[in-house]
Amino acid sequence: LQATPHRFLPLGEGQFVALSRELRKRLDELAAYVDKRGKKMGIHPLAALALEELTGQAGQLDADPQWYARLEQIREGMAATPALPSTLKAQLRDYQSEGYQWLARLAHLGFGACLADDMGLGKTVQTLAAILHNAPRGPTLVVAPTSVCANWVVEAARFAPTLNLIPFGGVNREALVADLGPFDVMVSSYGLLHQESELLTTVDWQTVVLDEAQAIKNAATKRSQAAMGLKARFKVVTTGTPIENHLGEFWTLFNFINPGLLGTRERFNTRFAGPIERSNDREARRRLKKLVQPFILRRLKSQVLEELPPRTEVMLQVELSPEETAFYEALRQKALERIEAEQGAAGQKPMQILAEITRLRQACCHPRLILPESALVGSKLTLFGEVVAELLENGHKALVFSQFVGHLALIREHLDQRNIPYRYLDGSTPPKERQREVTAFQAGEGDLFLISLKAGGLGLNLTAADYVIHMDPWWNPAVEDQASDRAHRMGQERPVTVYRLVAKNTIEEKIVRMHAEKRDLADSLLDE
Repeated sequence: LQATPHRFLPLGEGQFVALSRELRKRLDELAAYVDKRGKKMGIHPLAALALEELTGQAGQLDADPQWYARLEQIREGMAATPALPSTLKAQLRDYQSEGYQWLARLAHLGFGACLADDMGLGKTVQTLAAILHNAPRGPTLVVAPTSVCANWVVEAARFAPTLNLIPFGGVNREALVADLGPFDVMVSSYGLLHQESELLTTVDWQTVVLDEAQAIKNAATKRSQAAMGLKARFKVVTTGTPIENHLGEFWTLFNFINPGLLGTRERFNTRFAGPIERSNDREARRRLKKLVQPFILRRLKSQVLEELPPRTEVMLQVELSPEETAFYEALRQKALERIEAEQGAAGQKPMQILAEITRLRQACCHPRLILPESALVGSKLTLFGEVVAELLENGHKALVFSQFVGHLALIREHLDQRNIPYRYLDGSTPPKERQREVTAFQAGEGDLFLISLKAGGLGLNLTAADYVIHMDPWWNPAVEDQASDRAHRMGQERPVTVYRLVAKNTIEEKIVRMHAEKRDLADSLLDE
């Protein structure tokens, strides 16, 4: 079948059999879910849901009784309506109750789950409810970015006080792990997961939660490999961005929650990722959606939060001065010359290209990021000053994001010269000081909050702001959206406006065009 893509299959001696188009389509779908195991063909147990419709159309199917028993067990499990734990101290919204029930059903069946709700919809409280549901049967491990770990402890104390939260760390880590039991929830950073993978993989966890699970998206990293070694009856990943760049990241998440469902990475690329990403193959996309749909839940704010005020996206184009344009073009030409000179060192070339691209992106922000002694006036900083002056004159507060700490330093210098009060946070800000900065801003101290994109894009509630300014485009639109949702989330009462400053006729415009392609890929797989 795979060697003959059309309807006419050769029988030998010049004879062919003609398949109907519908039969050919169904056979191709079956082949997409099947893996060869030596001379035998195998189907992952969880693929039974995707095959149910196909086998139902086959009429009388001679299948093993265990096949039918498994389907019936899954149907009954998916139809159950688990009650909320009595010790949960939260009034869940309807969609959050549905999310908890979905998680509890998958936990009962022993299936993994990907809770992919939009940012700001309360994935943590839904997951805490599911942890409570499973807590009597054994310990739980929650792995989260360092900046979010403290939030888990605070939220659990607020909503699930019967859970015993244990921050993982210190000098007696072996003793902490050895004493774990029911209702214990250990909270670890991804860094410690990597460092202590040998210790954490010795535990038979009841539940393992990877929060902001895009942290393991690169299967080649030691962090991702450490996560794959964790043993649990119920595995959950929570992420508002299950697909940031490409479908390979999606495969990694599913390889954690339901190993083998999507086949090997190579098989996945052949069956799904390649046809979808290169050829926009609708059939391949439909089959992949059908395969993963029972195990992923995604709701958007626009679907479930009618009271959330609107959000407006505005791209502000920055006209570089003639001097900046000449500076940028000179950098670009030198970059091409250096890359050409590296042709002999094939292994170094990708890193060289990335370094040159980064320099060009910094030049779009301000010449001083490349030449600190430059006397050129940055057009982007000038436009930023005009926007901020207008916002402050009208009583607004804004979050200001940049991926370059050096760019934030120039913005701070600009604000200090004009006596404009602000708060500040980057990756080097200690956790306690970070919380003080957030609390102060929410209390009205400071009109602007300057934040490095990767350090402040997760786990912050900054609804005191009603404007967001992205000073430079990041590769992943989902990361920018997460950062914007620090302001546009539950508790926000005013319309939110997001400004993106993009330098015309530069690499920044190319990055923004790439954003549209990445959003289309994610939306096509995750809708419905």
